Amino acid sequence: MKTHLECLPCFVRQALELIRMTTDDQDERFRLMRLVLEQASRYPPDASPPEVSARMHRMIRDETEIDDPYLEIKRRSNEFALELLPKLEELVDASGSRFESALRLAIAGNVMDWGAKTHTDVSEDNVEKTLHEALETNISGNSADDLRKAIEKADSVLYLADNAGEIAFDRLFVSHMPTSDLLVAVKGGPAINDATMADAEQVGLTEIVEVMDTGSDAPGTALRDCNPEFRDVFDSADLIIAKGQANYETLSEAPQNLFYLLKVKCPVVAHDTGYPAGSMLLLHRPATDTENATAGGSIQDATV
Repeated sequence: MKTHLECLPCFVRQALELIRMTTDDQDERFRLMRLVLEQASRYPPDASPPEVSARMHRMIRDETEIDDPYLEIKRRSNEFALELLPKLEELVDASGSRFESALRLAIAGNVMDWGAKTHTDVSEDNVEKTLHEALETNISGNSADDLRKAIEKADSVLYLADNAGEIAFDRLFVSHMPTSDLLVAVKGGPAINDATMADAEQVGLTEIVEVMDTGSDAPGTALRDCNPEFRDVFDSADLIIAKGQANYETLSEAPQNLFYLLKVKCPVVAHDTGYPAGSMLLLHRPATDTENATAGGSIQDATV
């Protein structure tokens, strides 16, 4: 999915929030924001929103020499999610369909997105409210049964995780998947509040399933930014389950057999998917002809 003009205000908001997190000096804040605005006009027109965001965040991290500005936020998000997990596990166990209930919670957990949301939207109260509402909210797109059947049919399943905190609910969901060949992928470096291997370990995901990293520090899955080991796994997976908006934005044209699981959080993604903002979306796009299809490119080496 290409970047739209409507994405630009979101980039500015992201940059402003990150800059405020990294320095209290007003002159330095203005300097960093000017750099962001200067570079914003130089990105290739076919770049996806997460690729633009990744370049912006890398620049700010380099300028401030702060390797992971969201490190403490991610740690607290994981702790909060783990506090909720026992009660959510009870709700899943008591439900008529453990698979569907766990799926609903995994999709609802996608609200823990500091890239697409403001600090108020990812407050603990709002996250807990969203999770409980998810057990009754309609899932748009495909059904839980569609996904279950696809998992049962697949010889191998690759699950692309999204955010810290949210990854604890992914742990709950993958524990109810009807497959013995499952691999979960996390980011290879700091990417807003996206989950890395440290987050997977903190929530205990590595104790129940094999986890690898993509080798990339970009939100979503920009394949040419990823290491060869991950690309081989991606290309060979029978079924890929992609969590979150950034994975949809970077992989919406991918030729693989994909299910997207996300909360639709902005008008641009709403228009592209055909489902309104606020939707809990489970969207299947079957494998297509690879000759003319493209997937998640990179602007890592673009001239800016």
